[in-house]
Amino acid sequence: MFENLQDRLGSILNGLTGRGALSEADVSAALREVRRALLEADVALDVVRSFTDRVREKAVGAEILKSIKPGQMVVKIVHDELIEMLGGEGVGIDLHTPAPVVVMMVGLQGSGKTTTSAKIAHRLSTREKKKVLMASLDTRRPAAQEQLRQLGAQASIDTLPVIAGQSPTDIAARAVQAAKLGGHDVVILDTAGRTHIDEPLMVEMADIKKRSNPHEILLVADSLTGQDAVNLARNFDERVGITGLVLTRMDGDGRGGAALSMRAVTGKPIKLIGVGEKMSELEEFHPRRIADRILGMGDIVSLVERAAENIDAEKAAAMAAKIAKGKFDLDDLADQLRQMQKMGGMGGIMGMMPGMAGMKDKMAAAGLDDKLFGRQIAIIQSMTKAERANPDLLKHSRKKRIAAGSGTDAAAINKLLKMHRQMADMMKMMGGKGKGGMMKQMMGGLAGKMGLGGGMGGMPDLSNIDPKQLEALQKQAEAAGLGKPGGGMPGLGGGLPGGLPGLGGAKLPGLGGGFPGLPGLPKKK
Repeated sequence: MFENLQDRLGSILNGLTGRGALSEADVSAALREVRRALLEADVALDVVRSFTDRVREKAVGAEILKSIKPGQMVVKIVHDELIEMLGGEGVGIDLHTPAPVVVMMVGLQGSGKTTTSAKIAHRLSTREKKKVLMASLDTRRPAAQEQLRQLGAQASIDTLPVIAGQSPTDIAARAVQAAKLGGHDVVILDTAGRTHIDEPLMVEMADIKKRSNPHEILLVADSLTGQDAVNLARNFDERVGITGLVLTRMDGDGRGGAALSMRAVTGKPIKLIGVGEKMSELEEFHPRRIADRILGMGDIVSLVERAAENIDAEKAAAMAAKIAKGKFDLDDLADQLRQMQKMGGMGGIMGMMPGMAGMKDKMAAAGLDDKLFGRQIAIIQSMTKAERANPDLLKHSRKKRIAAGSGTDAAAINKLLKMHRQMADMMKMMGGKGKGGMMKQMMGGLAGKMGLGGGMGGMPDLSNIDPKQLEALQKQAEAAGLGKPGGGMPGLGGGLPGGLPGLGGAKLPGLGGGFPGLPGLPKKK
């Protein structure tokens, strides 16, 4: 989403940080480029103007600390103002009111209201352990009510039975009554949309609001619509009164202008962002983390949170036990690859690692995309159980059979086997006797530096990490130089950009054995 803006701002600010002293002319020239970059990203003009004015005011009169270069000071000011523009602190859905809490979803047709309603319901039921009822008030779009029913069945969420001929306001009143009788904690009202804002739509929204008395009115907006989304938010807020925003398709290739403008223009917080098609791909919006991503500082906290959600603790413990014995077969390798796929693949992980955003393009150019994982897993699945446990059995005739079964060739199989051999050798070294093995020492040392208790053989137990500890970790990471290209992971020796996982560089903390290798990466020269 923010890649173009990230590249532009990164090059502008890198030009500043290399200088020993900054004049007012230097700051003005840099801010001219910043303004141009923001306008190209489709940020609203008045938002850009006030942003650059505030940065100039602070940068020109800033007291420069002796230990910080003037350019770094400007980067910090831009970073702080970016956080302020995005809303300061993250704000979640407010459920602090007597049950059932009514959440009304509004927005234009095609913005993703129905899917987002189901995603929010899934999030509340799995994370907050709330009993949720969904009701479709969209009587205009064909099969809209059936779509919500199917999404509810898919996510095991209750949906209001459809009664033909009822008006949206009657359905809203019936949904609230059904939620009270059914002992539901939350009722989500999925309202109808239009292709554009019109008077009947606004009247209908106001009537539904009057009948259901919602505690939250969330505007769902497609983040690819750019500046037009700002007008949409302003209109809905004036006529219906929204309490927050949900941006969909944040994983798209849009320029990010809507996300940067809407909070500043409406004054309403962005509460959630949709980052994919799956039910689980809905995240809380954290201004600091988004600002870090835009300025190429990575997002370690979100990465650790994503790991905590996707790592199977039992599998990780079993893997740690195998590593301690120096064992690592092809089934283990397949598990590692699937885990990386769950966490968003190479692109998703790289985008969150400090100083690594630029690596994504280089890796794509080298043909190292997420399809590679699928091919590697297909090769392993085409082997017999005995072959997966003992790769030495794989002679020419067996490789020929596996290549036919996986739709690859012998060269791809040889690459996979070579990678597995290198990783298995490394595992033996990590499972060595001295002081509980190198892996245990490394992970235990990292856990100590993070202020986290050891779990899973010295690794931090991600399932028990408090969000406040994660925020503290982010600050520690920044202090340790992780926010800068070339900064190293604390307690792991080498700098991240110096080596990708499995190539002699640092490992990611606590990600199911530390991602001991990435498939098919070229060796460091």
